[in-house]
Amino acid sequence: MIKRWIILLLLVQAGAVLALAAGLHHAWRPDWVAPLNPPLTALAYVAAGLAAVLLLRAAISANNFLLSSRAGKGAATPAAHALNPARAASLFLHEFRASLLASSYDMLKPLGLQLQPQARGLPVLLIHGYACNSGYWRPLSARLARAGISHYGIDLEPPGASIDAYAPQVQAAVERLCAATGSAQVIIVGHSMGGLVARAWLRRYGAAAVARIVTLGTPHHGTALALFGPGGNAAQMRHNSAWLAELAASEANLQRGLISSIYSVHDNIVAPQDSGALPGARNLVFGAIGHVALGRHPDILGCTMNEIAAAAGL
Repeated sequence: MIKRWIILLLLVQAGAVLALAAGLHHAWRPDWVAPLNPPLTALAYVAAGLAAVLLLRAAISANNFLLSSRAGKGAATPAAHALNPARAASLFLHEFRASLLASSYDMLKPLGLQLQPQARGLPVLLIHGYACNSGYWRPLSARLARAGISHYGIDLEPPGASIDAYAPQVQAAVERLCAATGSAQVIIVGHSMGGLVARAWLRRYGAAAVARIVTLGTPHHGTALALFGPGGNAAQMRHNSAWLAELAASEANLQRGLISSIYSVHDNIVAPQDSGALPGARNLVFGAIGHVALGRHPDILGCTMNEIAAAAGL
């Protein structure tokens, strides 16, 4: 379903580019356009329309950073992760690029089951976040494939369901991955909401089949920006929601000890940003990395692969 929405949004954006190009052609003809031949003139207007759409998307990303910074004012930023102008620019550009790639390319190609010949270590189950699909994991999938690790990216359906409703889907995926690889255990990696889905699965089905859960940018204590999202899962992810409190109360220390929480103090979706810190878990803190970029930033991919290797004894 998410793939269909992505295609629809891309078509809307393409239509907007063409409409803007046509509008510019009729309303605005600067002197520099006049000497161009007709094909080049048309291309110039299309380029202007594309630039306008990209600027709109950049404005949306900037607004996310603004909202998250306001909501996260109470969260302390470690001195080691303080931003200077260059790091702030890099943060924004990496997040904007990651958002474009995820929503315009990666999620058009859901991942599915990726079995590796002569596989090493434990297989990895990848659980995407809110309003995404398994295509989000393509950068990490490439790393796993190079390491010879079998993995499976599942697609949670329907997109707006309760987080608890996804637990049976995760269990089915764990069983399929174990059956396909002959392994008794898997490692789970979840981005954003995917980490909460993994915790909900752990509460319902226990820890026998999992060696490690690695969460990336998961709002373990919720996020203020979930107020703007539709669906039952968005309501559950609101900051300090009753559902999150109930989930935390159900977890034993042993379960928390299975989790590695990787998060950024400059997350532009999870706010306050220290919502990524989970007591009892192994917390790994980064800075100058945005929410979507967590799935493709080299530092995060390297850290995730290290956690996978350690859990698998590689």
